[in-house]
This record gives sequence, structure tokens and C-alpha cells, in this order.
Amino acid sequence: MPDRRAAGARRPALGLLLTTLAAGAALAQRPDTARLHRTLDSLAAAHHGTVGYAVRDLDGGARLALRGDSVFPTASLIKVGVLVTLYDVAEHGQISLDDPLALLAIDKAGGSGVLATLHPGLVLQVRDAAQLMISVSDNTATNLLLQKLTVARVDAKLDSLHLANTRIHHLVMFRALTSIARDSSEKYGLGKTTPNEMAQLFALLAQGRAVSPRADSAMLAMLETNQEDELLTRWLTGVRVAHKSGADDAIRTECALFYLRTRVVACVLTKDNADQRWIVDNEPERLMGRMGAEIVRTFGPVPPGKVETP
Repeated sequence: MPDRRAAGARRPALGLLLTTLAAGAALAQRPDTARLHRTLDSLAAAHHGTVGYAVRDLDGGARLALRGDSVFPTASLIKVGVLVTLYDVAEHGQISLDDPLALLAIDKAGGSGVLATLHPGLVLQVRDAAQLMISVSDNTATNLLLQKLTVARVDAKLDSLHLANTRIHHLVMFRALTSIARDSSEKYGLGKTTPNEMAQLFALLAQGRAVSPRADSAMLAMLETNQEDELLTRWLTGVRVAHKSGADDAIRTECALFYLRTRVVACVLTKDNADQRWIVDNEPERLMGRMGAEIVRTFGPVPPGKVETP
């Protein structure tokens, strides 16, 4: 006849074992943010230039930063602020995303994009210009939107989100004629921000608080179509990410929302880069690629089969 007292005594021990195993599994899943912080700082220290970053685990709560409150030039990264302002104005019915925009010869801006190569007289919708501004960082499309919104209105929207150090200064490639803050414009170029503030802007988008849940979801979906993959995402495959980057001779910047086991915002801004070559393997681009890979390694991709489209 079995000894019921012995069997009963084994149950608490079994329960304790299962609890311990579960705690161990949870600990193993916990991201090693201390290691990540050391690694990112080491990469930044070895770089020939100035690096600032901000990393936020939006669901787990971890926050890491280096020079998080230092002001950096944005280059085209500031176009996210233009996008948020556009959707805010559209949300209030003051602009329709279906409004027509006519391309004139005087509107064409050099640098990135495709509109500058197309014929004057082309008519596109506001939403098309926004898509081009984000997916291929089209400078002419950005200027068409800024002429409809005004630079001052973008800065006012950023103010309303308590992003006091995040600003756009002028139309792209037209600083002398259109700057509304000449000293800052001379120092930082198209725009300025801090790693923490740009991370906050992406966090607001992820939380549906930049404009509205519907508008923010639409903007994030657009940011997922970004075709620029030389920086934080350069060595990543199969990772869902909404991101925008910027580049100038001595500047490389990018901010991204990674959909991993949790949602992780990572913003890396560089300036005063010694390597100013316009090649895909220059030092700041390799640096940011390594930083992106380390962030994804730490927070881990979602398990196979769990990646879903919006």
C-alpha cells in the first residue's frame, strides 16, 4: 500500500522545483542591458567622432543613454517631425492627405530623392509626397510639404510634444533663403535634436500619443517602408523595424522602433566624423551597424512564426 504521507511530502518539493525552473527561464529571457550598455559605450569611445545614443525598452522599462541630452545635427532624421506635423494638421481637418501638390521647376532640391529628376507640372497627392519623404528621403517632396505646412508650424508641433531641442530650421537645400533660426541653422544645418528627444518622439508614435492611435499607426507603417538600410539595420534580416536616418558629410543619424520580444526604440546620432567618405563601409556607418546588431542581439528577435504584418 503506497505511503500517502510520503507522496504528499513530495508535492511541495515538486512545486518548488517548477517555480525555480520558471524563475530561471524568466531570468534567462531577461535582456542583459548592463552588457549592452558597456558594449555600446565601448563602440562609441573607439569611434573617430562624437556619438550619442538613447535606447528604450518600451514594454520592459529599461533605458540606456550616452550623451542623451546633448544636441546633435539631425540631417534628414528631422523629416520625422515634418511627418508628425503633417498628420497632426490632417487630423484636425486643415489639410487633406488627398490634396494635390504640383511640382514646379523652382521646387526641385538636390540630394536624395526622385522628384528632382521628374518633369515640372507633375501633380501628386500630399500622401504621395509624405511617402517619398520617408521611403527614399526625397528632399523635393519634403520641401513641397514644408511649403504647405511652414517650418514654424513644424517647430510648434514639436514644442507641443515637449521636444524643446528638436527643431527644423529651413527648407532642404535652401538655408540662406528660408532659415528661421540663422545661428542654429549655421551650426546644425537642416535640423537639430538630442538622442533622448528623438527617442521620445518615436516612443510617442509607438504609444499612439504623437497625434492619435490611428495616425501614429499610419506613420509607423510608412516608416517601415524606409529603403535606407546602411546604418542601424545594415546587418539585420527578418527584423521588423520602423526607422528614419539622416546623413551629411560629417553626420550620420538614425532612429528606429524595433519590434522584438518587446518594442525597443534606438536612436544613434553621430557628428564630427573623421571618416567623411560617401561609401557604404565608412566608419560611422559600420559603427551604427554594429550598434544595431548589438541592440537586436540583446533584446532578441521575436520567436520564429511570431513576426506579423501591421
